[in-house]
Amino acid sequence: MSQAAPAPHQVTVEVGGRTLTLETGKIAKQANGAVLARYGDTVVLVTACMDSKANDRDFLPLTVDYREYTYSAGKIPGGFFKREGRPSEREILTSRMIDRPLRPLFPEAWRNETQIVAMVLSADSENDPDMIGITAASAAAFISDLPFTTPVAAASRRWTWPRWECLRRISLWPWPPVT
Repeated sequence: MSQAAPAPHQVTVEVGGRTLTLETGKIAKQANGAVLARYGDTVVLVTACMDSKANDRDFLPLTVDYREYTYSAGKIPGGFFKREGRPSEREILTSRMIDRPLRPLFPEAWRNETQIVAMVLSADSENDPDMIGITAASAAAFISDLPFTTPVAAASRRWTWPRWECLRRISLWPWPPVT
């Protein structure tokens, strides 16, 4: 756990015609690093935590958990399934999308148990939270006590003849492009 809680801080940047806001210092103060990312009406909270002592494993014990609860879209599960179950296939793949760019950026000798948890607090129908989660996870690891010195960001693109376009949301686009 961090020794002193950071003062609230906010950074905004224009991405794809909308404002991406990264905030820290207001919530999840017990985590080593926490970032609240907003893009449109989509809000993702990402925390980065680590164990204070190293273990004897010969690999980086990094756990990434990404969850999209139904309440974030304004739906409450009812009927037979009243609770959230195991992570969906999309949540598992998004966890892997967060893990893959971050894992090689940790030092080779880092052996402390490390957890990055991304939770979608609010989701709108225009902006998918997975790219926002990758950017916020990198920011949370960067501002924490973790030995993470190279932040990354993610954006989705598609090929529309004759150029690449930046998208606000992820979709499965047909390939080759339909004309």
